[in-house]
Amino acid sequence: MTRSSQLPGAAPFAGRLLLASLFLLSGVAKLADPAGTQAYIASSGAPFPQAGYAIAVLVEVVGGAMLLAGYRTRLAALVLGAFTLAAAALFHNQLSDQLQFIMFMKNVAITGGLLQVAAFGPGWFSIDNRSASPALARA
Repeated sequence: MTRSSQLPGAAPFAGRLLLASLFLLSGVAKLADPAGTQAYIASSGAPFPQAGYAIAVLVEVVGGAMLLAGYRTRLAALVLGAFTLAAAALFHNQLSDQLQFIMFMKNVAITGGLLQVAAFGPGWFSIDNRSASPALARA
């Protein structure tokens, strides 16, 4: 296997790793400070901060782990993408503030990456494709 033929196998996993790390770290941080996270959710005006907290932790930790492992990857990417757009709309909606605009656009860009994963799949190094190794793909 040449270096150029390794990139298609490594790039999807690296992309999933980078995207998943964002959600996993955020979910763990929320678990470490539930009261602070719920207060932040409430300060945004969102209803039911306890439910929002539980949903956020579930989506970020479970969805992030699924994305990382490549398990039901397309579904995980779509759920994480919808969650990321909802977070942009709820928490970064003051678009006249330059920092909030940048945060909003960051969430939009992350959603774009997740849509790429949903559209093109997890790549061969994933649970979803555990029977399709690069050696088998070439045969």
